[in-house]
Amino acid sequence: MFATESEDQPQLFDVHPEGTDAPAHRPPLAVRMRPRSLGEIRGHEHLIGKDSLLPRLVAGDAYGSLLFYGPPGCGKTTFAEAIAAQTRDSVVHRVNAITTGTAELRAVLHFARTHVRRRHLLLIDEIHRFNKAQQDLLLPDVEAGHVRIIGCTTHNPGFYIIPPLLSRSHLFRLEPLDEDAIAGALHHALHDVERGLGATRVTADESVLRTLARMSDGDLRRALNALETLVSAHPLNTPLAATDLATYARERHLRYDAAEDEHYDTASALIKSIRGSDPDAALYWMALMLHAGEDPRFIARRLIILASEDIGLADSRALALATATQSACETVGMPECALNLAHCTLFLATCPKSNSVTRALAAARDAVKNQPRQPVPPHLRDAHTKLNRSLGHGVGYLYSHDYPEGIAPQDYLARPLLLYTPGNAGAEAVIAQRLAHWKELRAASKGKGP
Repeated sequence: MFATESEDQPQLFDVHPEGTDAPAHRPPLAVRMRPRSLGEIRGHEHLIGKDSLLPRLVAGDAYGSLLFYGPPGCGKTTFAEAIAAQTRDSVVHRVNAITTGTAELRAVLHFARTHVRRRHLLLIDEIHRFNKAQQDLLLPDVEAGHVRIIGCTTHNPGFYIIPPLLSRSHLFRLEPLDEDAIAGALHHALHDVERGLGATRVTADESVLRTLARMSDGDLRRALNALETLVSAHPLNTPLAATDLATYARERHLRYDAAEDEHYDTASALIKSIRGSDPDAALYWMALMLHAGEDPRFIARRLIILASEDIGLADSRALALATATQSACETVGMPECALNLAHCTLFLATCPKSNSVTRALAAARDAVKNQPRQPVPPHLRDAHTKLNRSLGHGVGYLYSHDYPEGIAPQDYLARPLLLYTPGNAGAEAVIAQRLAHWKELRAASKGKGP
């Protein structure tokens, strides 16, 4: 199992040594260390902890079709295989939606339908890759109980799984594994002689394993693959040091899917951090998005929306800066426009907040949609043509600049509406005082001339 090159050369762990009876193909460490039962799974206390539903369903073989949804490396396939291993009275069929065509899927379902003396369990990895027709194909046999499915997906089932199949399945959401769970799994893999790396006699302090766990961003598969690579290139009987992680740290890729949940979840976190006036959190999420390869123009567009939605008249400079930032992203590009985005993000996060524009627009839309359309009052109608003047357009219009402070005692709606209510933050406090003063001025000057 080990190869020694010479006395003055370090001994390295040889995954595929020559001249041994080892198989030509050896599964990766992440596959070899996959838990064989629900009891061996680390983390996910919300699913397999004390009094949780899933272990009781599996123990009693009382579960129906299941869907496991979560980011890569969090244990979706592990759950599926562990449940299959504990369901000993069923025939287990395994397919991957990436490589399985409709003909093969039909054959599996036909087999289950014609061999009814045994229960059938169909494990579908990457189930979101099945198109609508293929998912429809599953429905009759799932409905009739000929087959139970356990589907695994990294994509939001609400977008990728057809509603009839989703309604017939129990959905379990898996979160990224925490540092403790990954560090524990790495420690076990490093010392397991049968399936892990124990035969190498390479050791590692807990701090090293925790650092590796932290850099894996909740992805246990990534952590185990990194550990296997590090140990394979490491001398036997020696400890891994923090310096050995340097290469892995340089090549580390953040978990971020630019078209799926990570994209939308992180963008949501950015917006909500700015809205919540937390500049540190806002800057972190913005930096993470850029580091993961997000289009800076997308971030800038979101900032433009937020400038009016959550700040508005509390500080009207916000919209001007956000639109300038969008222009900077178009003109300058990455990496320099990151400075412009950081500038704008911090400014928006530290601005006074008001959603009065959002509320006023919603109220106006509601009035337009649900109330009778208001006619334009005759005194406000266009009076530029002789015909319009003969129809009385513009009669009684009061020219605002003829009155003190430009406030004429006239109405601009046939039926007055109150749509905009200023907030009390930032510039809106002054706006509120100004509007109140104008209201008093308009009422006092009614019936009087300019």
